[in-house]
Amino acid sequence: MSRKSGVRRVGAFGLAGMCAAAAAVMLTLAACDGGPIAQDTAQSNGQSFVAGSYGTTYYQPGSRSQAPAVAGQTLAGQPFRLAADSGDVVVMNFWGSWCSPCRDEAPALAALAKYFRSGDVRFIGVDVQDTPSNAEAFMRTYRIGYPSLNDPSEQIALAFHGTVPPTGIPTTLLIDRSGRIAARIVGGVSYSGLKALIDKVNEQAS
Repeated sequence: MSRKSGVRRVGAFGLAGMCAAAAAVMLTLAACDGGPIAQDTAQSNGQSFVAGSYGTTYYQPGSRSQAPAVAGQTLAGQPFRLAADSGDVVVMNFWGSWCSPCRDEAPALAALAKYFRSGDVRFIGVDVQDTPSNAEAFMRTYRIGYPSLNDPSEQIALAFHGTVPPTGIPTTLLIDRSGRIAARIVGGVSYSGLKALIDKVNEQAS
């Protein structure tokens, strides 16, 4: 782990050989220009995750991009607007039930959402390239207590292009109390790593 010029990077996967597999199917920002990040999906690349450049990037206050005006419908059919969570820290996790690192990180996300539920931290999932039935089964299995948006064509993911876009699945974005993107984790999260990052963003002015 190292920290340089306000940017903190850590490894994201603990599975042997994952980085080698990722290197063969790296996504780039240019791919976002041509279409959804799910152009490289589990179905198209023969793997159970969408690859990216794995690691964590933290943005210092004053150097953060404004998050887009995300809105959509949750898997439960409820409307969602990111602007409604203004004043809170928002943890936005892009995932799919077909994604093996998403399964690995799910218990940590569920536990952290439960830990922070009485504070000013909100969790929202963005389920991509998936069916509602598979997504709902995933959430039941891993006891995910927070809502997820239904984003089969990845329009929400694409809305972040030009700010801090997800470059793989899973990706987790931390959005500060002013609606600015404070951190991005590409790859599976850990309980201790994500908690420390949430605490850091929660304690700082934007």
